Amino acid sequence: MTRKGAREQAFIIIFEKSFNIDAEIGDIIENAVQERDLVCDDYIFTVVNSVFDNLEVIDRTIKENLTKWTIERLSKVALALLRLSVCEMMFMTDIPNGVSINEAVELCKKFATKDDSAYINGVLGTIEGKLGK
Repeated sequence: MTRKGAREQAFIIIFEKSFNIDAEIGDIIENAVQERDLVCDDYIFTVVNSVFDNLEVIDRTIKENLTKWTIERLSKVALALLRLSVCEMMFMTDIPNGVSINEAVELCKKFATKDDSAYINGVLGTIEGKLGK
């Protein structure tokens, strides 16, 4: 599986968790393996677990960089994409920030709207500027 495909699958798992708040992330991954024949590579396992291991700091970073919105008002798609990208930007030093941002915008175009993708691009650009990576 390509990194692009793995990133999309990681996004879907993060998105699924928003509907199954009480479920363990390992159970969601296992269900995806069984039901969708997901091949869970190292990237998927690492990034998904990193999102939920660092959820408090990731969500705080998102909240601090939103304009005219609160995290509670974001769509589940937008929030899952922001969580994935912010996780990559903060905790996965081998992935350039520009790649994380571009991939989040492309996934947003696929799963949400152009308005959402422009907003996500702006939020992530602001976060990138503050991280300085």
